[in-house]
Amino acid sequence: MFGLGMPELLIILVIILIIFGAGKLPEIGRGLGKGIKNFKQATNESPEEIPPDTSENEKKIEKLDD
Repeated sequence: MFGLGMPELLIILVIILIIFGAGKLPEIGRGLGKGIKNFKQATNESPEEIPPDTSENEKKIEKLDD
């Protein structure tokens, strides 16, 4: 995982604990989890759920304005 071993991860965890405190860590973890979940859902959407390309619609609007 990015060339980080257990000692490096522990040092990073201690620094985060010092900066944010023990009370904020669950909130940060929850926020990260929700963000990852939303990202996975967005990448797994079927093409029908993704809005169509708007460039065609913009061309139609320009023709209507003329």
